[in-house]
Amino acid sequence: MLKPAEPLPGGPEPAEGRPIAELLTQLVDDGKAYAQAEFNVAKAVVEEKTDAFKVPAVLGLAAFLFLQAGVVVFGMAVFATLSSRLGPFLAGLVATLLFLGIAGILGWYAARRLRDLL
Repeated sequence: MLKPAEPLPGGPEPAEGRPIAELLTQLVDDGKAYAQAEFNVAKAVVEEKTDAFKVPAVLGLAAFLFLQAGVVVFGMAVFATLSSRLGPFLAGLVATLLFLGIAGILGWYAARRLRDLL
């Protein structure tokens, strides 16, 4: 017959005399505390990374708006240049078709790259 194990020095106290329900309750409480601590750590990491991305996101949005303004000005310059040679309606039609064609080619290329990634 095996004799009971001796408790290790500095280890937890033996659970003799404690009901199983009390031990299970303590186990559940410890598990909840551990899960809450892990959640808080993950939440802190996400908040830190989110804060780090705020300034670059705002600067990227501002850069996109300036890029959009530049494309509009370029489109108006193309229209004005063509307008002096072709008339306003035909110049507007050519400029529109030109920019829609560029947008279509860029969209097709983006879709192809995305399909290759997936």
